[in-house]
Amino acid sequence: MGIVEKIKEIEAEMARTQKNKATEFHLGQMKARIAKLRTQLLEPKGGSGGAGEGFEVTKYGHGRVALIGFPSVGKSTLLTMLTGTRSEAASYEFTTLTCIPGIIHYNDTKIQLLDLPGIIEGASEGKGRGRQVIAVSKSSDIVLMVLDASKSEGHRQILTRELEAVGLRLNKRPPQIYFKKKKTGGISFNSTLHLTHINEKLCYQILHEYKIHNAEVLFREDATVDEFIDVIEGNRKYMKCIYVYNKIDVVGIDDVDRLSRQPNSIVISCNMKLNLDRLLAKMWEEMGLVRVYTKPQGQQPDFAEPVVLSADRGGCTVEDFCNHIHRSLVKEVKYVLVWGISARHYPQHCGLGHLLQDEDVVQIVKKKDKEDGGGRGRFKSHSNAPSRISDREKKAPLKT
Repeated sequence: MGIVEKIKEIEAEMARTQKNKATEFHLGQMKARIAKLRTQLLEPKGGSGGAGEGFEVTKYGHGRVALIGFPSVGKSTLLTMLTGTRSEAASYEFTTLTCIPGIIHYNDTKIQLLDLPGIIEGASEGKGRGRQVIAVSKSSDIVLMVLDASKSEGHRQILTRELEAVGLRLNKRPPQIYFKKKKTGGISFNSTLHLTHINEKLCYQILHEYKIHNAEVLFREDATVDEFIDVIEGNRKYMKCIYVYNKIDVVGIDDVDRLSRQPNSIVISCNMKLNLDRLLAKMWEEMGLVRVYTKPQGQQPDFAEPVVLSADRGGCTVEDFCNHIHRSLVKEVKYVLVWGISARHYPQHCGLGHLLQDEDVVQIVKKKDKEDGGGRGRFKSHSNAPSRISDREKKAPLKT
């Protein structure tokens, strides 16, 4: 029996099992088994076969956005409208068979947009080269899930389920659970609040399913069984997702109003070029890019080429800004002068831990090298004399 058949058999058993207090431990064990099998399904197969054709392209720009959706929902048309890159679009499905990159120039930044082939139900099991498509989306900063506004809402649930099956968690944050394996000492279970979805016995059973008998577990929030399994697996990726409903020109105004009010959703029409500017603004907001302009000492700021930072790519502090310019610059910084939203007054003297905001101006002041011979006047700042008091040279007395 293959891995896919085992997963389907366990899912069928879970569907038959009633959910109550007596069966919650059994359901927790089956969820852990499914998670283990899906992890095995994603691992590369052994053997000396030749390398297949992949979709991965070189990263370029300050961010990466992936277009995911069913075939013939307008992904290629959207790429052409936003980037100007020619991507073949036709009235039949699976027009795009490989990854086509394009560059969006927005707010002095360059954002890489990837047009991926359409995925179908069962993509997490390898149908329609779904694994390669989802693997490329894992390397992106955010995901644009392109949906057809004229079709049912079931497509959104199917795509979300396929992405979650391979370890992608959309619009979720990592659970506040501390987990660490140990060599000895057994399992230590603690929580800072009352748990309603999981208890100590169920936690032990899930850990035993993974053959973990020595670990330390601390719950800082009321997490579910699935979130605890995600922490044990340790290979989940939490990403932001924007649901883009295309073809709103073929549905009624009531449906457009209902779709636009859903969280993390944008309605557009590539055919009539409707609401594309709002899509770019939403994309910029979700990516959280921070533009920082440099100012040389005694000169005007350079507003031509900003340094682009983000919380997902290193951070947005002054130290991250210095590391972005050069790794050795942090050791030479005395202080920095900051103008902009993050400064309380202009200019503000800041240290390396100061958090920068969008469109801040930064001037770096370096430490001055100490000259040989010390400082001015009678009292030297440093000398090359011996450190022992008895060996120090005596200074001439002051003239009176």
